[in-house]
Amino acid sequence: MNIADTLSLSIRTIRSNKLRTGITVSIIALGIAALIGINTAIQAISQKFMESFSSMGANGFTIRYRSAFRFDRGEMKKEEKGGKKLKKSNTNKPITRDQAEAFKERYKFPSKVSLSLSGGNTNAASFGNKKTNPTVWVNGGDENYLDMNGFEIAAGRNINELDVSTGRNVCLIGKDVADKLFGTSNPEAPVEKIIHVNNIPFRVIGTLEPKGSTFGRSLDNNIITTYNSVRRFFTSSASSTFTIGVKTDDISLIETAIGEAEGIFRVIRKNEIKEESNFLVDKSDAFVELAMRQIGWLTGSAVVIGFITLMGAAIGLMNIMLVAVTERTKEVGLIKAIGGKQRNVRWQFLLEAILISLLGAVIGIFIGVLLGNIVSMLMSTGFVVPWLWVFLGVLICSIVGLAAGAYPAYKASRLNPIEALRYE
Repeated sequence: MNIADTLSLSIRTIRSNKLRTGITVSIIALGIAALIGINTAIQAISQKFMESFSSMGANGFTIRYRSAFRFDRGEMKKEEKGGKKLKKSNTNKPITRDQAEAFKERYKFPSKVSLSLSGGNTNAASFGNKKTNPTVWVNGGDENYLDMNGFEIAAGRNINELDVSTGRNVCLIGKDVADKLFGTSNPEAPVEKIIHVNNIPFRVIGTLEPKGSTFGRSLDNNIITTYNSVRRFFTSSASSTFTIGVKTDDISLIETAIGEAEGIFRVIRKNEIKEESNFLVDKSDAFVELAMRQIGWLTGSAVVIGFITLMGAAIGLMNIMLVAVTERTKEVGLIKAIGGKQRNVRWQFLLEAILISLLGAVIGIFIGVLLGNIVSMLMSTGFVVPWLWVFLGVLICSIVGLAAGAYPAYKASRLNPIEALRYE
C-alpha cells in the first residue's frame, strides 16, 4: 500500500462514519470558531479604536481637570521621579475660561491650541416641524477645534475667532442632525438656516463630513458651536470645566511641548512648587496604550477559551479513534494479512485523525471569521481576516489531530493479524 491508497482508505472510512465524524468535527470547529471569532472581533475593535483616537495624532496632548479622572479622596500623594513626595493641591477646581484663554495666550510653543467645553448629550434640535431626539451632543470649541478633533467641513465654513469672541449663535451640524432636520443628502441645504437647540436659535454656518460611530456612539449626532455659547446656554458656570488641546508641529518635540505647557499652566492654576499639579496632561497615545492593554487581556482570554475547547476536542478525538481501533480490529488484521505493514496501519489512523481535525478547522475558521465580522459591520470597519490566527488555527488542528491519533494508530499497528482476524 502506498500513501495514496492509505489516504483514500482514510477518506472512505471518514465518509462511512458520518455521525461520529460530524460530532468530532463540531467540537473542533467550536474551539476554532471561538478562537478565530473573538480575535477577529478584537482586531475590528482595535482598528476602530485606532481610527477614533488617531484624529489628534501622536503629536497631540490634552490638559484636563484632574477630578474628572481621579478616584481617590485626596489622601493619595503623587511621587516625583526624584523620590520627593508632593503634597495634595488645595486649589483643585475646574478649569475656567479665563485660565484656558490665559494658557492659549501665553503658550508660544510652535503648535496649535484649542479650547473646548462640553454641553452634554441630552440636547434636542429642531427646524420647522422636525425635531431630533434629545440625544444630540453639543460641544463648544474655537477655530482650531475641528482640526484638533479630526472633523472636516462638508459645506459652509468653520468657526472663526470673531464667532468665538462675540459669542454669536452660530453652529456646525453633523450628518445625523442634518438628515433628521432637513431630510436631504445635500450638505449645503442646511447652511444659513436657523435651527433651534433647546429652543435657542442658532444659524448653521456649515455641515460636517460623516465620521461614523465609535463603541455605539454616533460621532455624527452632534452640534459644534463656540465655547462661549456653550458656557452661556448649556452649562452652569459653577460646574463647567474647559479642556485644552495642543497639537505640536513636530512629533519629536512632544515631550518638550508637554513640559512647557505644564510649567505655564501650573503658574496659571497657582500651584506651589511643592504641590502636585491640579490638572492632568494626557498624551493622545496614552488612550491607545490603555486600550491596547485591555484588548491584550481579551486576546489572552480568547486564546485560553479556544485552547480549552480544543483540548476537550483532542480528548474526544482520541477516544473516538480508540473506539475505531476496537471496531475495526478485523479490518486491521485483513490489511496485515494481505501484506500491509505496521506503518501503513499507523498512517491510516493518523491521517483519519488529521483529516477530521482539519475539516473542523476549515468549518471553524469560516464560522469564526463570519461571526467576528458581524462586530466589524456594526462598528463600520472594513472586512477583517486575522491571517495569523487562521494559520495558527490550521497548525493547531494539525497538531491536535496528530496528537490524538498517535496512540490509537500505534495501538492498531501493534495488533497481531491472526488474533485480529479471529476478533469478534
